[in-house]
Amino acid sequence: MKRVATIVLNRNLPEITNALVDQLRRYDGELTDVFVVEAGSDRDQLARDVSWHADWPEARQQGLRYCRGMNFGLSQLWREGKFAQYDAFFLLTNDTEFPQQPVVAPLMTVLDEHPRVGILSPCSERWGEKLLLNEEATKYFWFIHNNAFLLRREFVEAIMDSEQADAMSFLFDGDNFRGYGAESELIAKAYANDWAAAITTKVLASENETHLLTKADLIKTEAYEDNLRLYVAEGLRWMRKKYGFNSRWSMQQYVKGFYDHFFDFHPEYQSYKI
Repeated sequence: MKRVATIVLNRNLPEITNALVDQLRRYDGELTDVFVVEAGSDRDQLARDVSWHADWPEARQQGLRYCRGMNFGLSQLWREGKFAQYDAFFLLTNDTEFPQQPVVAPLMTVLDEHPRVGILSPCSERWGEKLLLNEEATKYFWFIHNNAFLLRREFVEAIMDSEQADAMSFLFDGDNFRGYGAESELIAKAYANDWAAAITTKVLASENETHLLTKADLIKTEAYEDNLRLYVAEGLRWMRKKYGFNSRWSMQQYVKGFYDHFFDFHPEYQSYKI
């Protein structure tokens, strides 16, 4: 039985999705099953191996984006009775790129070595965080901005909404459509429930933003600059409505409070604190 369920999110970029799926199966096929979520894709733009197609009218018109797309994929695993058979879930957008080598295996090794880590992220060559990972390949962080998260099943079970298992509410808040601040909310829930969030250089990943820059019409989304503006504006409105925060900094300080308390309760992990 394979330990990991990898969920890849696609919207009208089948060739890019197929290449990522092929790479994961080539290098990590013994460890992971790969599931493709079609986030409102046109029927003639579906990836080769479609697991679930979000084809209701709103999804076709707007897509699902990261929060709703991953909720949809995870909730489908739950509904189909497959959820409990995996040790972890690897959530990827199709514009995530890895070196041509195993990625799931080394990430699972890190997860096994760190029993209180609920969220694990590969690092990027372009991140400032990489400078903090020279001596230790893995550290616990209170902020991670990434579209590639490996989540321990027990952590997901601690915070998920299984009663409303759908695209709007399973793990992420689907009301935060574009996802600005979603990673901070997830990390806060981790530390609040005695789980840590870590970044490791054991695996390096990058986000290929050229797809959004050059294929926005095909993806049926706004141009890059418009999308970035809406991402921040809509996210700040969500943050203020839900938490009463007027800035991203307030949200980050909220997360850091839980982060610091984690090490008060777990001094044995102090060496992994940044």
